[in-house]
Amino acid sequence: MTLLTQFFNCSLKKTNSLVNSTATNLVCVRYASKKAGGSTHNSPGNRKPKHRGWRVQDGHYVQESTMLATQLRLRFHPGLYVGFGKNGTLYALEKGKVVVTCEKIKPNMSRSWVKMNYAGRESSVIYKKYFNVIPEPQHNKFVLVDTL
Repeated sequence: MTLLTQFFNCSLKKTNSLVNSTATNLVCVRYASKKAGGSTHNSPGNRKPKHRGWRVQDGHYVQESTMLATQLRLRFHPGLYVGFGKNGTLYALEKGKVVVTCEKIKPNMSRSWVKMNYAGRESSVIYKKYFNVIPEPQHNKFVLVDTL
């Protein structure tokens, strides 16, 4: 460090500059550096729960496209006026009353969800819950438009 200040003092005396050689200050420059990063691994046990299962209980009235149940495995099956989503969600196709029944199933092994959950159980008897939506009755007042 002292060698560096002597070098600056000599160079300033030779150049006849306006800078006072006794007031020469060295400036330290701090360059940008990357800070230590955190871990990129997911810590087990701290994941947000998904709360899968029944969304609507038996006997409740629902609107069209209301979620009835969410599932990771095939726990519930769609019945009357109930659709089956890509992720296994059961939803209402019509507005009406929800009825949950327990029925014997005969698995259709051409479906991917059925293959995944019922492989090797073709000959056994399986009972599963079915979600059904009973639609509201339509009006009985019809107007005759034309006769045949």
